[in-house]
Amino acid sequence: MSTPALSVLDLVPVRQDQTTGDALAATRSLAQVADRHGYRRYWLAEHHNMPAVAATNPPVLIAMVAAATERIRVGSGGVMLPNHAPLVVAEQFALLEAAHPGRIDLGIGRAPGTDPVTSYALRHGAGGVEADAVARFPQYVDDVISLMSPDGVGIRVGGDVHPLHATPHAVSAPDVWLLGSSDYSARLAAERGLPYVFAHHFSGRGTAAALDLYRTGYTPSAAHPQPRTFLTVNVVVAPTHAEAERLALPNLASMVALRSGGPLAPQLLVEQAEASGIADAHRGLADEMRQRWVVGTPDTVAAQIAALAAEYDVDEVMVHPVAGAVTGTPANRAPAREATLAWLAEAFGQQVA
Repeated sequence: MSTPALSVLDLVPVRQDQTTGDALAATRSLAQVADRHGYRRYWLAEHHNMPAVAATNPPVLIAMVAAATERIRVGSGGVMLPNHAPLVVAEQFALLEAAHPGRIDLGIGRAPGTDPVTSYALRHGAGGVEADAVARFPQYVDDVISLMSPDGVGIRVGGDVHPLHATPHAVSAPDVWLLGSSDYSARLAAERGLPYVFAHHFSGRGTAAALDLYRTGYTPSAAHPQPRTFLTVNVVVAPTHAEAERLALPNLASMVALRSGGPLAPQLLVEQAEASGIADAHRGLADEMRQRWVVGTPDTVAAQIAALAAEYDVDEVMVHPVAGAVTGTPANRAPAREATLAWLAEAFGQQVA
């Protein structure tokens, strides 16, 4: 069984004992651990108006993480494109690529990443973007890619062609990936000849079908003559299986609240999650979600990840480290998440810089 490359997905979780600034500091430290331990890329999500998630603005977070690291690729997992004007996204990522050439990924998604009220505020309440932004998603993807290219685009106005560039003198462009949890983005990525990632860590259902749809329908492009994808998975690693299961409880409680319509709050500490437990009415939901996670000791987790990579025929796995924090943990660090990355890299034999 071959050894997959490892990458990281980070939602910038906010615990009960943290401010937003603390959560950002913890993400900086986590990214530096990933950088030192040979992880391939570090992606940051876009979610809005969620008390337990500080990843509201991927370009800002990418700039912070890229500046704090040396070699790892940094990107969005992803930018929810219907929330934004394509030119704004293109300008942001063209500048990031100029500042950190060869290290920037632009992962693009179609979901709102928030509740309906916040979605309205993003798209319409302050000027926003056009009302049919979701329907125009394929065109928006094309626009972003064209605008980021060194040649830019030409816009015809009043019989004249006006050049439009995302940045004055680009010499390279970010890698663009399409993300999704249904077959829509799989079909679009195949049609456009773009890399594609299915949100296995979140959905867990339909992964094989989506990847097969993408691969069988793939149209080669100049930049990507072959289909390119990887797997995402929630992971907790600890010295013992029992400790790993314990550290998984806070994130599991947050996901149950999200999926069941319960009140959202900053993430519990481990002891709080143990004391609260999971309501009997939601135990089935919790067990179903937990079955898709990879939780255990370094060797057992590494073996399961390698098996998943073989099952889905991918050479890269993006881990979402979901280990919680115990009482007394420094507010500006996430030691159990850092340890998950370090132990996993060691189990796979990755070198520490």
